[in-house]
Amino acid sequence: MVAARVSGKKRSRWSRAWRLALWCALGAFLITWFAVFVMRFVPPLSSAFMLERRIAGLREKNFSLHYRWTPIDSVSPNLPIALVAAEDQKFPNHHGFDVEAIADAIEDAEDGERMRGASTISQQTAKNLFLWNGHNFVRKGFEVYFTVLLEVTWPKRRILEVYLNVAEFGDGIYGASAASEAFFHKPVSALSEHESALLAAVLPNPKKYRPDKPSPYVLRRAAWIERQVHQLGGPGYVK
Repeated sequence: MVAARVSGKKRSRWSRAWRLALWCALGAFLITWFAVFVMRFVPPLSSAFMLERRIAGLREKNFSLHYRWTPIDSVSPNLPIALVAAEDQKFPNHHGFDVEAIADAIEDAEDGERMRGASTISQQTAKNLFLWNGHNFVRKGFEVYFTVLLEVTWPKRRILEVYLNVAEFGDGIYGASAASEAFFHKPVSALSEHESALLAAVLPNPKKYRPDKPSPYVLRRAAWIERQVHQLGGPGYVK
């Protein structure tokens, strides 16, 4: 009898713990989904990456962060297609993840080659907005979660609009508008095809490369991006 009561109390504690865990999970989902839903319509005031860089900049002299939101309709049509050509050519058609690219990257790593990136624009948008720098399974799990939320909640055009506004194009320079003015001294609406390709070319390492003082690597990559843009059919590919 006593053993039965003890067993019942243990089951009751486990039951309460499971209910609490489920309510916490539901609460976390609703909060994160609500944040994603709001940003479908409201421009983000900042991003997790910007906040992280701003905090690090407190220890640096003369550091300033540049970011200004610009609607995609006010951006040169040369830039969105350049970003897609450079970063994620299957962007209009996938559901957040390029399964083939991920499989190829894993296969290369298993063959002893350096692990290459396979992140889509949707994944990069999720990472920039909500997460932190680094490479570990916990952060990757959150990246997958937020990517699914973005793909379910936002249209593709919104994902691309937010991405080009929060991507880092130089140290402390976030978004296409700030980058265009900092590097080419012109509004983002006036970017040429070549200038757009140069901006897209530095994205793998914007702290190392500059679009206004392109290294041989950046020039080669920009030329490749321009060829890809033409092969994809130009700006109409992302419309």
